Amino acid sequence: MKGDLTMKTLDYLNLDEKKVAGVVEGLSQLLADFQVYYTNLRGLHWNVRGKGFFTLHAKYEQLYNDAAEKVDEIAERLLQLGATPESRFSEYLKVSEVKESQIVHCGCGGLTQVLDTLKVLIRKERKLVSLASEAGDEVTVALMDDYLQGQEKLVWMLVAELNNGEKNDAC
Repeated sequence: MKGDLTMKTLDYLNLDEKKVAGVVEGLSQLLADFQVYYTNLRGLHWNVRGKGFFTLHAKYEQLYNDAAEKVDEIAERLLQLGATPESRFSEYLKVSEVKESQIVHCGCGGLTQVLDTLKVLIRKERKLVSLASEAGDEVTVALMDDYLQGQEKLVWMLVAELNNGEKNDAC
């Protein structure tokens, strides 16, 4: 019966289950990566010290709130595609390419960690755009395009901040 309900949902969406399978797999992986990223951002927010504390503390909060919103959007998209999103952190840790970070106090170290994670997320989102396009899944394409647009701007700003810090010997 459950399979029938899944097919019915995809039938209403005019999507083919076999074509969407790769999208579901990619979204499930992205969900795990975003959950670990979110937790890492909380740690950066709590533990940042020193020069730039006020700015970075607020920025990390903004970033983890954004990541939490994306986690919810990805999980809901999985549900729309007839899948069940994983909710166990132990399972996220098994599959996530983004790994739990150690405690980081240095602003530059934290920003570098964020950039390294964004590199992973952006790569996976670009792959999802391709998979979703092939499956005729314009909604997932649009979602990933929105993520990419914001993340590319964030990368530019973080790199500018790190380059500014290097010139001023702040890191």
